[in-house]
Amino acid sequence: MEALLTSTLSVAIAEIGDKTQLLALLLVCRFRKPWPIIAGMLAATLLNHAAAAWIGELVSRWLDPRLMAYLVAGAFIAMAVWILVPDKLDDEESSLDKYGPFLATFVLFFIAEMGDKTQIATVLLAAKYDSLTQVIAGTTLGMMLANVPVVLLGKLGADKLPLKGIRIGCAILFATLGISTLIVTP
Repeated sequence: MEALLTSTLSVAIAEIGDKTQLLALLLVCRFRKPWPIIAGMLAATLLNHAAAAWIGELVSRWLDPRLMAYLVAGAFIAMAVWILVPDKLDDEESSLDKYGPFLATFVLFFIAEMGDKTQIATVLLAAKYDSLTQVIAGTTLGMMLANVPVVLLGKLGADKLPLKGIRIGCAILFATLGISTLIVTP
């Protein structure tokens, strides 16, 4: 249960103000069809995070557990620093628009998540925890918790979020995960 809760919380907070959240807002403004956009986000996130978690689990098997713990701790701390840098999204029209909201969202979200903070967090969480299913479910749930309200509410409150404070809180969370990993490493 710890893997599920930590994964959900980590990704939900990390996603606030992230480029994929901005992408969700852009897509709902462009298509005005929230449900196909939500379905596309879910499908892309499940596929992307399942692959990322599998890689994290695979890497954790190859490396010495102590070295892996130090790498995971360092990566969590690096994530804390990275989160403090705001994301920007290119506002160009997409050639995928002609395929409709589901397919455009699926492709754009999958690509946007490649090498993104939440994908890297998924790799790290899968390396840290033994439950691949809980990590994938948690990171996917975290993505959906952060992005579905953006899609459903559209522009209504997006400009009023204290993104700097949220980034600082998220950075503290990832730094805490890194430090706690170091503390429990034998």
